[in-house]
Amino acid sequence: MQTSDETSVAQHAQLFATTHWSVVLQAGHGDSAQSMQALETLCRSYWYPLYAYVRRHGQSPHDAEDLTQEFFARLLARDYIQLADRNQGRFRTFLLSSLKRFLINDWKKGNREKRGGGQKVLSLDEEMAETRFSAEPSADQPPDTLYDGGWAAVLMDRALTALRTEFQHAGKLELFERLKGFVWGEKCGLSYAEMAGQLGMTEGAVKVAVHRLRQRYGELLRAEIAQTVSTPAEVNEELRYLVSVIRDGLANSGNVASQKL
Repeated sequence: MQTSDETSVAQHAQLFATTHWSVVLQAGHGDSAQSMQALETLCRSYWYPLYAYVRRHGQSPHDAEDLTQEFFARLLARDYIQLADRNQGRFRTFLLSSLKRFLINDWKKGNREKRGGGQKVLSLDEEMAETRFSAEPSADQPPDTLYDGGWAAVLMDRALTALRTEFQHAGKLELFERLKGFVWGEKCGLSYAEMAGQLGMTEGAVKVAVHRLRQRYGELLRAEIAQTVSTPAEVNEELRYLVSVIRDGLANSGNVASQKL
């Protein structure tokens, strides 16, 4: 007879088996509409770090757009999915290694005429991508490290957007907008007491609301990460790594800014 803890673990494993990247890995060597839909969903969500990676390798915005689109065309045509390795199950790692292979085997051979014939495989917001890329600090870090930083930023943005949606559906959007600066530390510019005064709440109530906000954000961030790794055991490891990448990126950005003063 299973204990409650054993049941919880079993249920977690069963649910995890249906996450997007797990589905793609399981069906990588067969025909599966479910796996391709999952792959397209992942690509649509996390394409920006790839675009930025190509731009950092000296490609113009136009060429980077074309290359990113053609890469997705190859990916969705299963050219690279069959090479997915369960032992290297992080989706970000798989995407970057596949992109590197694509750039070497196709772009460097001068096969520009084969870049999808101008067809848009995914509806990507290239204007937003270039605006975002131009606004990013040119920190002195390897492109692979910057890629991981961009990946982490996308995950956190998606988790924050999901949290905002939940508050909106609960009729508490204003509360979210006021408290969201507390999600990653004390960054809203106000103390708990000052925020309580503005919201007409007690300081204790604000502290409780912030605690719940952070807790729920952490759950949503873990859910995002779970979509991009192949086993439950990798979630905590990936979370720790991505947080460290963001912190290092912020530290380096600060160093770059201080050097310019």
